[in-house]
Amino acid sequence: MNNYKVAAEKALNIMTAKANKSNHTAFLLAIMAGVFIGLGFVYCVIANVQGAGKIVGGLVFSLGLLLTIVLGADLFTSTTMTVMSVASKQITLKKMLSNWGIVYFGNFIGALILVGLIIMSGHPFDYGGKIGLYYITTSEHKLAHTFIEAVGLGILCNIMVCLAVWMSFSAQSLTDKMVAVLFPVGLFIAAGFEHSVANMFMVPAGIYSLMLATPEMLTTLTNIETLQATLTWQNFLLNNLIPVTLGNIIGGSIFIALYQWFIYLRNNN
Repeated sequence: MNNYKVAAEKALNIMTAKANKSNHTAFLLAIMAGVFIGLGFVYCVIANVQGAGKIVGGLVFSLGLLLTIVLGADLFTSTTMTVMSVASKQITLKKMLSNWGIVYFGNFIGALILVGLIIMSGHPFDYGGKIGLYYITTSEHKLAHTFIEAVGLGILCNIMVCLAVWMSFSAQSLTDKMVAVLFPVGLFIAAGFEHSVANMFMVPAGIYSLMLATPEMLTTLTNIETLQATLTWQNFLLNNLIPVTLGNIIGGSIFIALYQWFIYLRNNN
């Protein structure tokens, strides 16, 4: 049996086990993943504010996915690959969609918990408010995409995330997993692709950073009224989170999971 088929069968077994977790366990693990991905973004923001740039920022952001993989947390973007288990008739479509909903909601709760802790800690106002300003301007940029652009950026993002996760299935050590995750995740951040769970942290952090901005921070911003009209929960949900989530689903489930299933596993049924 070729090694690629072995890898595909391992991925199928992992995805099936992921989907078959109890709802309680999946929810708790999803909260963890929401926090971890948010922490990766915190690291990325610090790198950019310190002048390290998008490439370094992307590489350090991979900490979030690495923590998720090593601690067995459930991340919505990689959970989209459980579609393989439906194709192989190991779980039902209803079971898959239920698991997706639980993980998605848990990721959102985890991200918002971290946003609350970050705001409470005063972190956005460090470096003379540069951290908060980065949250604000990055969030504004994310909400400026058209619906189609956001879907496309979501597809590209989750292709890279799921490739990273797929490669980690073949890893034998923590170092192997780190290498597997580092460059695909670094690419999607550096290229500005859109990750729904990362945005669950980033955009709310931008919204609250603007609401609580100090007078010194406000003096560096132009068109504050436009920013206040743009950085709203409604705009976030309708103009970013929904289309990015759709793109993430397409990228992970079709471009990675079903594509690999069709090549290596369809004849097993």
